[in-house]
Amino acid sequence: MSGKLVITRHGESEYNAKGLWAGWTDVHLTEKGKTDAKKVAELIRDIDFSGIYVSPLVRTTETLDSFNEVLHLTAPVVIAPELRERNYGIFNGKDKWKVKEEVGDEEFQKIRRGYAYQPENGESLEMVVARAVPYYQKQILPRLLAGENILIVGHGNSDRALIKYLENLSEAEITEREMPLGTVLIYTVQDDGRMSTRVELNAEIEATAKA
Repeated sequence: MSGKLVITRHGESEYNAKGLWAGWTDVHLTEKGKTDAKKVAELIRDIDFSGIYVSPLVRTTETLDSFNEVLHLTAPVVIAPELRERNYGIFNGKDKWKVKEEVGDEEFQKIRRGYAYQPENGESLEMVVARAVPYYQKQILPRLLAGENILIVGHGNSDRALIKYLENLSEAEITEREMPLGTVLIYTVQDDGRMSTRVELNAEIEATAKA
């Protein structure tokens, strides 16, 4: 059996708290986000990690800092631009719910969850898959197959990109899947890198009202 692949998401960011799309905008965690990240860390306290992969955006690196306050991690950290959040283009920094009022529910769902929808100057989830999955296959999978436990600290959409591949989901199925704040997914994988087993853990955190 492979090592464990643990996929987490950053804690509540300043833009999560305001209901804004962050995308590639570099925003910090809120104090709640830092506290919630420590609760997430408690869920994986018993796993000994050999490697850690984190998006370069500050909300993920601050989440890892909060994890460290609980876990005292010693594994080498790799900063992986391939795991950064989806670029929402012209919607970066905009209020999600005001956009929903302006464009209607159907168009809003395409912007937020659609697989192939590409905002102007931005990325589709399909494009995130195209950068995140090959990186996983080349850099992370060999380590899992060697028995190493690997931690990923990512974003809602970079995590969803990996989930699509790991769970062999269709384009329609991935549009129905989210990666909520406070969720931890623990996988073992087959030789092709897809899921063998899956465990979902959820920290007891108060949902972000506007996220």
